[in-house]
Amino acid sequence: MKKHIMDEKTGISYTLYGDYYLPDLELKEKEEAHYGKYGMLRKSFLKKHRSGLYSSYLQTGKLTAHLNEVDQQANERMKMLVDQMMKRQAITEELKVRDQMEWVGAVNNIQNVAEEIVLKEIVYCINN
Repeated sequence: MKKHIMDEKTGISYTLYGDYYLPDLELKEKEEAHYGKYGMLRKSFLKKHRSGLYSSYLQTGKLTAHLNEVDQQANERMKMLVDQMMKRQAITEELKVRDQMEWVGAVNNIQNVAEEIVLKEIVYCINN
């Protein structure tokens, strides 16, 4: 038996494994994965709660691009929200010099609030 065969009708090649010919199917991702925390959270969310959408992205080779985009959007939104909240609440370097513990507490609080917003609007968004 031949090791490799080609189906002329479909154009799919097959390789012999034991007694069976299995199709040589390969998924090619065009984009390099460079997503971080928010991309990984989005991937986990899609796998668990939107398995159909996850499978669709995976089969069409668009999963990595989607995760990269979500991660980039989430990071940009986080930075913007933290900057805005720090200005509104007057969290400055002067406060940092005067009372470090108060400054750290305020910044941590702002980051937590901003992250909740980002997770709800971008990472765990159903329409995205």
